[in-house]
Amino acid sequence: MNVYKPPTQLRHLDPRRFSVFLAGSIEMGAAPDWQKDLEQKLKDLDLDLYNPRRDDWNPSWTQSADNPIFRKQVEWELFGLEQASLIILYLAPGTISPISLLEVGLYLTTTPNKLIVCCPEGFHRKGNVDIVCERYATPQATDLAELENIIRTRHHKWLKV
Repeated sequence: MNVYKPPTQLRHLDPRRFSVFLAGSIEMGAAPDWQKDLEQKLKDLDLDLYNPRRDDWNPSWTQSADNPIFRKQVEWELFGLEQASLIILYLAPGTISPISLLEVGLYLTTTPNKLIVCCPEGFHRKGNVDIVCERYATPQATDLAELENIIRTRHHKWLKV
């Protein structure tokens, strides 16, 4: 497995390789590091994993389009979301995750079967997420273990193509 985090350049990657973008709750470090847990559980697979949780993130950075560091982070995430074979989006209980909700909206109707949402009990807008996913036939996982199984299944199918 290859794990890519910002600011690592993604443009040189092979789009024919199976890749997964780990979208979802980060909340500037307040959310649990569920991405690292999934990395560990999937390390036996030959795939590219795009993890937007930046190791050197500084919460004092101004979140403005004029800030080149912030702009580079957002552009990295947008490019990774576009290029990934699969987007899994985890909305951690106890978080509000407004950017993750924006990403749900971006991919809910544009690319069928590319987005899998996991919104466990305890996420503040679980009802809204459940209804929207149901309306647009977006698959939902019940927990991180099911997300892991979905990634493994999709990876297996990708290899057979």
